[in-house]
Amino acid sequence: MAELTHLEEKLAEVTGLAMAAEAAGGKVSKLTEKQDASLVATLQKMAAEAAETAKRCESVAGNFEGKKTAILDEAREVKKKAAEMMSTYLDSDADALDGFEFLTMAEAAEVGHWSVLKTMNASARNEDVSDLVSWALPIQERHFQDVLQGSKKLAAEQDPNETV
Repeated sequence: MAELTHLEEKLAEVTGLAMAAEAAGGKVSKLTEKQDASLVATLQKMAAEAAETAKRCESVAGNFEGKKTAILDEAREVKKKAAEMMSTYLDSDADALDGFEFLTMAEAAEVGHWSVLKTMNASARNEDVSDLVSWALPIQERHFQDVLQGSKKLAAEQDPNETV
């Protein structure tokens, strides 16, 4: 398998996180559907944007000569790790708030990874990566704010004195 540069590895990571975000949106939607239709609509939009992000990432990966397969293999590993984290965090007792709290962590991580990719690319000056980051980072920042607001909304609806 081809060795990846730090930039290519970071591209793989954001690709894998985008792949995982699509699945996470579906899982949390199921936890939320009986509680808040507007939050489900937000999650569906986020999942669609995650799918588009993954698609754009894969396209950019194809521009790294001889590296697309290695980048996508690494992306699938990242997706697998994220799925394992999700299944650990969102066990059979998980509710909508648990789901949104998990997404808050996940989206914060995505914002961080995209920001690191942007910083690395400031030196690499890869135009395709630059265009991708310019498109994706604002979306990831909005996703983080959306799930944080969803977490707060769901938290406000719970009785803090009720036993669990």
